[in-house]
Amino acid sequence: MKSLGFVAVGLLMWLNAAPAQTTQAEAPSASTASSGGSADGVLRGGLVTHPEYVPQTASERFRSYLFSAFGPGAIGRAVAGGSISQWDDSPKEWGGGAAAWGERIGSAYAEHGIRKTLEFGAASALHEDDRYFRSDESGFWKRTRHAIASTFTARDYAGNEHLSFTRVGSAAGASFISRIWQPRSETTAGDGAVNFGITMAAEMGWNVFKEFSPIHAGRH
Repeated sequence: MKSLGFVAVGLLMWLNAAPAQTTQAEAPSASTASSGGSADGVLRGGLVTHPEYVPQTASERFRSYLFSAFGPGAIGRAVAGGSISQWDDSPKEWGGGAAAWGERIGSAYAEHGIRKTLEFGAASALHEDDRYFRSDESGFWKRTRHAIASTFTARDYAGNEHLSFTRVGSAAGASFISRIWQPRSETTAGDGAVNFGITMAAEMGWNVFKEFSPIHAGRH
């Protein structure tokens, strides 16, 4: 499991360094400003806004937070994560059996809830839209690349993509906060870093699923 974490951290660093992973909002040219538009957006109040993008209202954002933090998907991910930890006997102090499996599921569920709560608060403060948006490109590899890159990006309220401090920061925060209830063998800073890498790797996989799954067609 720890080797998987280091691989995920390495992939995180590669994605952040790779070119053209996020679409930065560029300053409009003089001709664009005079015409009130751009190649893929409209200039409004100094921001290039994208006509197809509709920001969430405060109530929609809160409902989305509750669903993502505590809904069926969160429970399913906790069961999957707890089952993997059970199979890997991690942490070893929790042992085996049904009670240990439940403890691991509960730990995964609590960590996910903390992460989503941190993400919700930070996104509200930083005006980030952290929903997942499907790629508008075709082709398996282009869409897969978009899904992986979206693990580290969010949109501002004009619809422009940028590196998301909210996504990365909340995953890191939850990884280290969860060390509080872990047994002694899992409480070091290195354990928190490995957990962060695993969390981001799992999120990449979840985004790829959402990109291609017909269940999520037309949904963010």
